[in-house]
Amino acid sequence: MVRTDIGQGQHGGWGFGMAVRTYRGDYAPVGQFGWDGGAGTSTYADPDNQLVGILLTQTGMSTPDSARAIHDFWTTLYQAVDD
Repeated sequence: MVRTDIGQGQHGGWGFGMAVRTYRGDYAPVGQFGWDGGAGTSTYADPDNQLVGILLTQTGMSTPDSARAIHDFWTTLYQAVDD
């Protein structure tokens, strides 16, 4: 699953050059902000949970595996917070 929902209106908007979560539609709370990069990187901060996550894969977004790795990273991170 590609995280195209961030910053494109469905779950978020843009602010200070970053995607900002304005609606809770999955694991991330409102107020989460950050960026998914084209080289397979992802970084977001979550003030509510006092959490910062950074994923640096450098695999590019040319295959579905890259998008799945990003999705799995964030899903696992928030599952650990809930536990």
